Amino acid sequence: WCWNKVVPLLQQEGHTVTAIDLPAHGEDLTPVADISLQLYADKICDVISQQQEPVILVGHSLGGISITQAAEQCPSNIRMLVYISGFLLPNGMARLGYGSDVEGSLIDANKIMSDDKKHVGFNLAGLKETFYHDCCADDIANATKLIRPEPIAGIVTPVHYTAENFGGIPRAYIECLQDRAILPALQKRMYTETPVSKVVTMDTSHSPFFSAADELVEHLIDLAG
Repeated sequence: WCWNKVVPLLQQEGHTVTAIDLPAHGEDLTPVADISLQLYADKICDVISQQQEPVILVGHSLGGISITQAAEQCPSNIRMLVYISGFLLPNGMARLGYGSDVEGSLIDANKIMSDDKKHVGFNLAGLKETFYHDCCADDIANATKLIRPEPIAGIVTPVHYTAENFGGIPRAYIECLQDRAILPALQKRMYTETPVSKVVTMDTSHSPFFSAADELVEHLIDLAG
């Protein structure tokens, strides 16, 4: 749902675009208890397998973990990986604990763990300042309706990949300099520890698909070319 501005702009330029809700996200009603990082990767690879040609796979935020694992699983169908302020983790690492020494993320001040420890919710009062401080009121209202608690499985499960599969796919990183959720220092650490072929810089919050959709589309088209 967060790509609703980006998809039509890319389509206007002649690109075929598919945006998906990962299991238990957006309008997907998969039970949280069924969620695993493997399920995310399976969903992505299934969608990719239905495309007419290898894809440019874009992942934002925690979606970066999912596209990494999908790239390991179905590399022949992926032409490039693009991380937009996304978690590009070293092999064998999980999101939980990674970058904990980089202090200042507003996520830490606003996350709410469920009683059963299976998902992490978010204090809606802190939603704008954390993710959307440069976005318009309509986009923030839409996000407030659609954002879902994050299943813990995708956060605690390490990514595992090989040089032959994931390592053989070109990677690019779009960093967001005003990001208050995944801080710029942590973004830089990730694309330095796991090198990419190109880094693109945007002076936006965590959510450039809302606040700077036209600019983001220009960057994606440039990377595609």
